[in-house]
Amino acid sequence: MKNRTLVFAVLLATSASVAALTLAPATASAPAREVTRTFAVGNMTCATCPITVKTAMSRVAGVRTVTVDFAAKTATVTYDPTKANPSTIAAASTNVGFPAKPLT
Repeated sequence: MKNRTLVFAVLLATSASVAALTLAPATASAPAREVTRTFAVGNMTCATCPITVKTAMSRVAGVRTVTVDFAAKTATVTYDPTKANPSTIAAASTNVGFPAKPLT
């Protein structure tokens, strides 16, 4: 009798756990839409300038990636448009001495 009670208790506990897992509401939300924009960047004259531009733009909330092309004098930025916008990203670079403006 004890064995049957034990088996029943284990089955009941397992069933409750499975039910709790399958009935739990989904809490994951869809990833935010990302935008990639290229900026013209002025005043870059040496190899360390892109590091400064990348650091400044990366510190803007919502910016995911920044790639600076020294030869082309551009920065390509991927960001969450609900948290950042092109003018804020450009201002971050401009504020550290490298004027930036979005290319259309």
